[in-house]
Amino acid sequence: MRIVDTNEQTEDVFEKSIRPESLSEYVGQKEIKENLEVFIKAAKMRGEVLDHTLLYGPPGLGKTTLAHIIANEMGTNIKTTSGPAMEKPGDLAAVLSTLEPGDVLFIDEIHRLPSYIEEILYPAMEDFELDIVIGTEGKSKSIRIDLPPFTLVGATTRAGDLSAPLRDRFGIVNKLEYYTDEELASIIKRTSGVFDMHINADAALELAQRSRKTPRIANRLFKRVRDFALVLGDGEIDLDITKDALTRLKVDPYGLDNIDIEYLRSLISKFNGGPVGVETIATSIGEEVTTIEDVVEPFLLQEGFIKRTRSGRVATTKSYDHLKIDYNHSLF
Repeated sequence: MRIVDTNEQTEDVFEKSIRPESLSEYVGQKEIKENLEVFIKAAKMRGEVLDHTLLYGPPGLGKTTLAHIIANEMGTNIKTTSGPAMEKPGDLAAVLSTLEPGDVLFIDEIHRLPSYIEEILYPAMEDFELDIVIGTEGKSKSIRIDLPPFTLVGATTRAGDLSAPLRDRFGIVNKLEYYTDEELASIIKRTSGVFDMHINADAALELAQRSRKTPRIANRLFKRVRDFALVLGDGEIDLDITKDALTRLKVDPYGLDNIDIEYLRSLISKFNGGPVGVETIATSIGEEVTTIEDVVEPFLLQEGFIKRTRSGRVATTKSYDHLKIDYNHSLF
């Protein structure tokens, strides 16, 4: 797995151990936090569940963490599943039937729910009722099950792939933004405190600047730099050990790693800087299209290394400068 991979691994106990449990502990996403605080307080004052909430944005920005915080702030339990795990109506029914009043149901990658599962979910979201058909053809019958009031929190990296009927059923919709270097440095310092591993301010900022504006990456890079500090340093993370560790990990000053560099080199060297389709680029570097679209490109677009046009992806002059390739020479 690439060191700056933003895909969450279920076995990653490290991330779970450093996850904040309240809005006050959560760093970044200031407007979302402030609004959620109001919505949660209002729901509790009315004695109601929080409206269904949709969280979207690039991977690694804290959607799962926010879902857990919502449950904590509401004083309820959270049940988690994902869109790909919902293959048949019984899968959804099994999850919904375990909910207690006020529980939060978190569905990650909700854009990957099959359409026939979505249609069963609609009455569950609107009326807290579950309509399922049991039996075989000719002997089937419909059963209606009353559900306790609950809050559905959906997370997706692809809000555009959500069907309009599903999206419209969320009362609260929030887009998570990339983090500033200062916010990431605060997260890194908090993580260092949790693991009793001191990191000085310069090192924390250096690590933040190479973390692709993403908390999950910042924490994973901290984990690796911590190893170098323990083995090669004196147990404290300073600027020198941080730079040395990140150089060894092949994470450059922008936070670009081997796959990012390979993507940009392919775009410039093989396709004269574009425009070229994402499928073609993915094939040329041996990566999945979804990895390119969900993990690699969002940051490259955000930082101005590439442009997305109707004809395909185009490298900007910033990419040429970063790779030290002459822009004019590459066009001929």
